[in-house]
Amino acid sequence: MREILDDIERWRSAGKRVALARVVAVDGSGPRLAGAAMAVSEDGEVAGSVSGGCVEGAVLTEALDVLEDGSAKLLTYGIADEDAFDVGLTCGGTIHVFVQPLDW
Repeated sequence: MREILDDIERWRSAGKRVALARVVAVDGSGPRLAGAAMAVSEDGEVAGSVSGGCVEGAVLTEALDVLEDGSAKLLTYGIADEDAFDVGLTCGGTIHVFVQPLDW
């Protein structure tokens, strides 16, 4: 989380809306541990990471939706081991990501 604070502060100082995505649980093997965070500005700028691969793009899209409608979301991404490498979640586990708009 600390690695994204400077970016969040810069965006906040510029008056931009920001969404925060955090891994809240991991079932099985996951690329990042619970607590991993990614921030997304209303311009689509990204700081941090919740997993890597295709999941990052999906979380970016969901974060922009959260900024649009103001409602938090709990997302679940799970990939069967045989399909994991193709879509970027190479560990084969399931991650749960909570995305919320930050209020100043």
